Amino acid sequence: MNRPPSIGRLAAVGVAALALVLPLAACGSNDPADEAGGQVTLRFTWWGSDVRHQLTQKVIAAFEAENPNIKVKGEFGEWSGYWDKLATQTAANDSPDIIQMDEKYIAEYGGRGALLDLGKQEVDTADYDAKLLAAGKVEDKLVGLPVGAAVFSFVANPVLFKKYGEPLPNDATWSWDDFTATAKRLADKGRKDGVVGTQLASGDTEAHLWARQHGDQLFNDKGEIVVKPETLASWWQLNSDLTKAGVTPSPSAQEEATTLGIEQSALATNKMAIGMMFNTQLTAYEKVSKSGLKLLRAPGQAQSNYAGSYLKPSMYWSVSSRSKHPAEAAKFLDFLANSPKAADLLLTERGVPANTKLRAAITSKLTTTDQQALQFLNTVAERAAPPPPVTPVGGSAITDILTRKGADVLFGRATPEAAAEGAIREMKSSVSK
Repeated sequence: MNRPPSIGRLAAVGVAALALVLPLAACGSNDPADEAGGQVTLRFTWWGSDVRHQLTQKVIAAFEAENPNIKVKGEFGEWSGYWDKLATQTAANDSPDIIQMDEKYIAEYGGRGALLDLGKQEVDTADYDAKLLAAGKVEDKLVGLPVGAAVFSFVANPVLFKKYGEPLPNDATWSWDDFTATAKRLADKGRKDGVVGTQLASGDTEAHLWARQHGDQLFNDKGEIVVKPETLASWWQLNSDLTKAGVTPSPSAQEEATTLGIEQSALATNKMAIGMMFNTQLTAYEKVSKSGLKLLRAPGQAQSNYAGSYLKPSMYWSVSSRSKHPAEAAKFLDFLANSPKAADLLLTERGVPANTKLRAAITSKLTTTDQQALQFLNTVAERAAPPPPVTPVGGSAITDILTRKGADVLFGRATPEAAAEGAIREMKSSVSK
């Protein structure tokens, strides 16, 4: 199964410098020679693909046309070096004014005073879902405005289901037992064609879902790791059982799959009957698969007293607390968040818009698969739980820890119970630094 890139830890020098510098008084990040005659220049940083860069530049041009006294200078790059660069800039008191922020790092920056409290700026949040908006708060300060919304989903390949005589699941009622039995039947029938039933993964997204369905959580709103060992162990036991039964790819193939692009993934190439993805990835997978991939709610929702699924911010807009032009930066952020012009240009490039009014306005302009992704999100939202607490400071390592420990179980290097105990120790150590 193809997954988004794992979240790596900030460079050690960057984190150390960040911790030393952030408590200091804000000094500003813009050129003092800037802005004779009322002209203001803002710096705006983001990561992403070439398509994202091009669309974002068009949004900048639209904003500048309406605000001729404000110039926005784009600073964009690849995910791999983004966080090290931002940490270094922040430590050097040279942070960009507007920052595309990720959930894994928002507490790292917001909790150390590096981000402006948007609740005190002129940024309109009236058209935002309260649960989603709360996911941008750190210590009761709105330090990140959600850009888009996404929901972790299961996805079925209808062509393979039909080929092997399996009805599509009723995702309003199916249980984890239904899921495993269906995946096993599909794997047994498809083995001659090199088709597997499914593949689970061991990142924080899966752990959040599984834990919440079992009345547990990875960490609490104080940033403490509180997940029970048996919760993690039971997830890894399920994956181990499926792998030993040949329902999933081999351990080595699962490990290799984490490095593959969507185009090479088993789900997109029609070699996997049930996959997992964020709903906003449907268009990219279907472009390759051409099998009418169908999004499904997670198994176990109907049987659990807790709704494991939730709307996840795809990313955030944040403003540096060191900006010399916070009012202008907030004005640009408000344009990104609330302008129909910006929404028409970006559509779902950064996820389904978190702004519900803009979400409705762009629906007719979306592709068929993007409309399906939006409808699925709206369906899940009806029973969605609030998002988990914001990942605590030091928590950017959690995904890597869980993935590594999950692999230890698959390769027989540890029992699920031992892996769970080890993962919890490492996570607690990471967030206590």
